Amino acid sequence: MEGSSSNHMLKYFLILLAIFSYLNSSSASRHGPSKIAADRRFIKTSCSSTTYPTLCYKSLARHASLIQTSPKLLAHASLNVTLAMAKSTSAVMLKMSKSPGMKPREVDAMQDCLEELSDSVDELRKSIGEMGLIKASNFELTMSDIQTWVSAALTDETTCSDGFEKNTVNGKVVRAQIVKIAHMTSNALALINSYASLRG
Repeated sequence: MEGSSSNHMLKYFLILLAIFSYLNSSSASRHGPSKIAADRRFIKTSCSSTTYPTLCYKSLARHASLIQTSPKLLAHASLNVTLAMAKSTSAVMLKMSKSPGMKPREVDAMQDCLEELSDSVDELRKSIGEMGLIKASNFELTMSDIQTWVSAALTDETTCSDGFEKNTVNGKVVRAQIVKIAHMTSNALALINSYASLRG
């Protein structure tokens, strides 16, 4: 009886393995080299309409198999990579603001910038949340909210970078990071506007 049970289990396992192998090969053929190349071409073409196309492509190309050729997923991914960078930069700045040897003016600028960046992170987070709720019935209103929030995030980031003196070491480091986030936010906004116009 035990042998019969073991045989059944073995057969069941082999069937599952065969199904898994088939699904895996099917997925691989869908996302093979030519498919990924086509997905990357879509990203490159879409990024060419942004203000910073090289940065746009570099930040999104690694997500090609997820984005495929969907303008919505492209805009969504762009918001996600921008949010991730804003959060990591904010964490680095918080550490820097507590390090000894910073001038009082730099500390003040850092604190102001952290507040602006915190607002920007919230606005990007709200935008990402709304992107997941878009339906045909609420498309225009939801897209308008997203565009407003991403524009506000961009304004916050620009205000943040303007608060630093360009000739100080810390100022240069922070400005470079914030400017990069602002450029990524600008690109995200362009991709969102492009997606909105397709449905307009």
